[in-house]
Amino acid sequence: MKVGINLLLWTAHVTEAHMPLCEKLKAAGFDGVEVPVHEGDEAHYRALGQRLDSVGLKRTVTTVLPPGADFISPDAASRKAALEYMRGAIDRSAALGAEVVAGPFYQPLANFSGNPPTDDERARAAEGHRAAAEHAAKAGVLLAVEALNRFECYLLNTIADAAAHVARVGHPSLKCMYDTFHANIEEKDPVGAIKAHYGAIGHVHISENDRGTPGRGHAPLRETIREFLSLGYRGWFTIEAFGRALPSVAAATRCWRDFFASPEEVYTEGIALIRGAAK
Repeated sequence: MKVGINLLLWTAHVTEAHMPLCEKLKAAGFDGVEVPVHEGDEAHYRALGQRLDSVGLKRTVTTVLPPGADFISPDAASRKAALEYMRGAIDRSAALGAEVVAGPFYQPLANFSGNPPTDDERARAAEGHRAAAEHAAKAGVLLAVEALNRFECYLLNTIADAAAHVARVGHPSLKCMYDTFHANIEEKDPVGAIKAHYGAIGHVHISENDRGTPGRGHAPLRETIREFLSLGYRGWFTIEAFGRALPSVAAATRCWRDFFASPEEVYTEGIALIRGAAK
């Protein structure tokens, strides 16, 4: 298995200035970092990948669709914008040397119709993601689409929704991501859902029920890790926590109060929890 941490805890754009932090994360025992790729060009991420190689950290990527880009929209221009954005994100991720591109890249956050997803919306998302997966295959990266809770989106809320979408797309370069924060809200049995849909899962986020320090809440994090390992999973367990340091991220994740004493608390206790559960 590999243990990573999402750098959105500190920044929305990783640069040379964040290398001292990355060195600390490597020293703490992390195998890699999850990098947002919302801005910057391929040259930036190629250079960043080389610096992270020198630190000894592997990479995954996190991304979301920007406003005006929507795979489920009836508007062809919006769907085209979504595919163009994803192709660019995939190219930036490949330049970075990332293994996985993860996130809820099917509709903009908090964009609701007031109704459940329709068959047409599901079909449009599958068509768009099939095209994105073709591009990802050529770039050598895996797409891992994330199911979000009902307060953030409406297309994919449960791991069953995400697994059905993966089957609908039917491409080996697209799987889904299991996130403990969202599963804690939406699943009747968060741990039981893993075995039921294990074949569709390609990436895992370890996130506490309040988005704070792993192990200080009530999400079944240790049980989740042990279940994945018992099923043969050897991929990434990536810590995801959010605070108020970045106004744009705080607004998107509704973080209006502090959930941890410091980022150091998050990553030191988080990695200890994951390594301990694995033992």
